[in-house]
Order: sequence, then C-alpha cells, then structure tokens
Amino acid sequence: MTASPKSTILRSRRRVLAAGTVLAALPGATRAAAPSPVLLGIDGEFGLDNSTSAQAIELGMRAALAEINAAGGVLHGRPLSLVIKDNRSIPARGIRNIREFAAMPDLVAVFGGRFSPVVIEELPALRETRTLFMAPWSSADVIVDNGMRPNYVFRLSLRDALAMPRLLRAAQRRGLRRIGLLLTNTSWGRSNAQAAARALPALPGLKIVGTSWYNWRDTSLVDNYRHLQAAGAQAIILVANDDEAAILVREVAALPQEQRLPILSHWGVTGGEFAAQAGPALQQVDLSVIQTFSFFRADPARVRRFLDSAAKVSAVRRIEDIKSPVGAAHAYDLTHILALAIARAGSTDRNAVRDALEHLGTYHGLVQTYAPPFTPARHEALAPDTLLLARFRADGVLVPAGD
Repeated sequence: MTASPKSTILRSRRRVLAAGTVLAALPGATRAAAPSPVLLGIDGEFGLDNSTSAQAIELGMRAALAEINAAGGVLHGRPLSLVIKDNRSIPARGIRNIREFAAMPDLVAVFGGRFSPVVIEELPALRETRTLFMAPWSSADVIVDNGMRPNYVFRLSLRDALAMPRLLRAAQRRGLRRIGLLLTNTSWGRSNAQAAARALPALPGLKIVGTSWYNWRDTSLVDNYRHLQAAGAQAIILVANDDEAAILVREVAALPQEQRLPILSHWGVTGGEFAAQAGPALQQVDLSVIQTFSFFRADPARVRRFLDSAAKVSAVRRIEDIKSPVGAAHAYDLTHILALAIARAGSTDRNAVRDALEHLGTYHGLVQTYAPPFTPARHEALAPDTLLLARFRADGVLVPAGD
C-alpha cells in the first residue's frame, strides 16, 4: 500500500524534530551552552528564631544580582548566582560551611552574617583556605584586624571601634556623663568593652561607672541593669541582640518612670523581630540605636532603584517593608563592589579578585560614595561620618533620630 503524501510529510517532520533533539543533547552540538554561573556564598544565621539579618543580606545581594545580571553579568556574560548555607549562629556550623564553600571551584567569595563570634571562629579556616570573605554586618574589630597577610577579609559595615565612641559621645551630648555598660559575654561584647576603654581618654568628663555581663539566652537582665543603676549610671550602653534586648526593654518598662534610664544600643537589636518582641513596652523606654545608614535619608533615586530591584526578587515594595535595613543596604553595595573587582580581575581566581578589591576606583553606592571602597592598607569601607542614631516608631519601623 502506497503512503499518502500527507503521511510521508508527517513522518519526515518527526524525524527532523527527533534529530534536532538528539543533536541538542550531544556534547558537540552547535547550540551554544549557557555560560556557567559565577557563585557567591552566604554563610548566615537563616535558621535562628526571630532573626531577620541573614534574610536582609540575601535581599540586598539578590537585588544587586538582578541589576548586574540584567546588564550582562560578569566575565563576558556569566551570571552571578547565590549559594546559601545556614550556620544557625553556631560557630562549628559556620566553620563547616566555610570549608564546603572553599571547595567549590566557581565560588569567588563568601558573605558572612550578623554574629561576630561566628566569624571570629571562622577566621582560621578562612586563612587556611584563602577564602575571600565579605562582611556586611559583623562588627568586631578583630574580624578585619586579623593578622592575615594577605588579608582575605573585607568589611562594609560598622566596627566596634567606631560604634562605641559614637554611642559615648551621644550620651555626653545629652549631659549623661556616668555610663553603665551592659554587655553580652562573648567576643563581640569584649570587643566593645575594649573599644569603650580606648575611647574614654578623648571624652573628658565621661566616666564608665560599671560593666555588667550577661549570657546569651539569659531570661532576665533586670538584675544587671539594677547593678549599673546602683553604681550611679545615668545611661546604659547596651550591646545585645534582639532577643535579650527585648527582655531588657520589657523589664525596664515595668519599673517606675523615674528608674527608667536612657539606653543607647549597638545595632544587634535591629537584626531580628525586636520591636515585635518588645511590644508596647518599647514606646515606654528611651532607647536609641546606632546605624550606619537609613533608607529615609538616602538619595531618593538610589532608593527607588533599590526598591525596584528588590521588588523583582521579594515582596518588598516600600522602605517600611525592609527588615534589618542596614544588612540589605550593605550587602547590596558590597555585591556591586565585588562584581567590579571580578571584572577588573578578569577571572574568578580568588587571589586575583582579592587584589582587585584593593585597587578599585570611586563607586557611587546606595550607602555612600566610596572613593575608593578599599585600599591595600584599609579593608574597611565605612568611616565615622556615616554613623547616626535611630529610634523605633510605634509601628516598629526604624527611623533616624537626633542624639
């Protein structure tokens, strides 16, 4: 039986389609393969209850990647892509994560999370593996002042040597000269105690009347607070994360009005659901928080660009939607700066990218203009003039405030 012209055409078409499918699957196919991605890691505290800091860092990075990849990526069209690992704020997990990241051949750098004690414990692994580490939040001085030669750590964030003098001066300007330090009993707390001691000689008339240490996960801090109050403190400088700070705020709000001392806080409180945990008590306590940046004071055009990019990768639409805003802003700028270094290096080689980071030109970022971001002698991108104090509004949004 002779096949009809129509059936012959259909069989021929099927053979052509099948051949094309096989050809596309062959290694030598003429169809161009998609460029392999350049990987960036995040080692953050994603699984920690009530924490929003790692998620803010991820938001900032993804917003930057949306812009970079839309403009053609890096190294002649290679997209930047994220690899995320959760350390749950546990140093041993962080060390394991660093070693796993170091073994990834297409991974250029790792972005760290909020907790200085985790990053400090990771430093030996970073040194051993020569892993490029970008710090968009952790503030302990030793993270950058680590003795590495060459130094593989670059920070676009607050450091304690800047934070404590600024908090002490804020108290001094308000006429609060007798200060109590309420510090977490960790390497981060000790870093701040040292920074405060170094700052005092330049602040005549100011006195630290006592230092009280608390432990992570303590369920009450009111005895520490009363100890400093009994020593004559007129104000408390607090170094805490969101959980313990919320406990303290609730306990202070329960005291008589005349016993509620002003609290000037390091920024760890902004890394989680602090306002929600503190509840209505937050509006009954005089609490201000140090920050390096506020979206409410930034260049409107740059804020709009960030929000447009963030809207493509998240539910963020307004400034008020951004949780842990400094983490998002720092990570956004730091990702753009790293992409410039990759382009300058012309390679994903970590040594070459590290060297390029020290020799970039001026970059006009969201947080500030960096002229330049880093140098061979300076791996800190931010300076004292970026610092400001902020307060929580009744709706939990952090807004700039005067001293």
